[in-house]
Amino acid sequence: MNVEIICPLYNAEEYLENLDKSLKRQKDIDIKKINYILTESNDNTEQILNKISAQYSIVKKEKFSHSLSREKEAMNSSADILVFITQDIEIKNDNWLKSLVQPIINSEVEATFSRQISKYNNIEKYTREKNYPEKSYIVDKNSLQTIGMRAFFFSDAASAIRTIIFKDLNGYDGKNLPTNEDQYIAYKLIMNKYKIKYCADSIVYHSHNFTLKQLYKRYYDTGVFFKQNSYLDKYGTNKTGGNLAKYILVRAVQDKNIKVLIEFMPNMLARFIGMKVGKLKVNGCKKCCYNK
Repeated sequence: MNVEIICPLYNAEEYLENLDKSLKRQKDIDIKKINYILTESNDNTEQILNKISAQYSIVKKEKFSHSLSREKEAMNSSADILVFITQDIEIKNDNWLKSLVQPIINSEVEATFSRQISKYNNIEKYTREKNYPEKSYIVDKNSLQTIGMRAFFFSDAASAIRTIIFKDLNGYDGKNLPTNEDQYIAYKLIMNKYKIKYCADSIVYHSHNFTLKQLYKRYYDTGVFFKQNSYLDKYGTNKTGGNLAKYILVRAVQDKNIKVLIEFMPNMLARFIGMKVGKLKVNGCKKCCYNK
């Protein structure tokens, strides 16, 4: 089976060359196409794309959509497997892609996602530990009875899905999702009795140092998503967030991570308030309208 890699780019000059080299070094997998989607940028991303002879399309900044831009390229793909990545991942080794797609090739599952590790000793270090454990697992519809919302946890920072399944499910249904498009497709997979595997041996580094303002905005968008997809609430959205906060606090105490302990409360408040305001403001938010 062959693979098409789809990667949106925006002001990606600091990542692009190393990312492209890492992709081309992957072993024992037939990569049919590496497909970059470039949102109009004000750095040298396009020049680098031309330098490395990359295949890419350009999207005007006002036209980019996390869901629609990915969906358009995926629906036009003739590859057997779609691999979605983001520009800021660092691929650990040359077997990352094989480890990610092999369970799909073996017909074990219909979709997979990689383990993510943060390089920073911040709160994200612990969120990655909690969300991306050392042991692989598979979820399906039966998992909802035991782990609830966790069954829909899925990240297209590094993920794969059988192309025919993505198309049969109609992708993201033509919706303009400002965030959580990966969770949206995971919900559809699970509810249609497909399986998703978390591949702990397929590893990428994915690291951020968000400001409180950036964190608020991310969770505002997440609040919009959950308001527009309120059917997810019955699977325990609040419980999932609470469990994560407890884990971060306990681990920071264990590590005597003073920096994280100082930042813990404002960080959690930014997330909580952003989510709440996003849910409250959604009805008047034209920018975040979900219908195409």
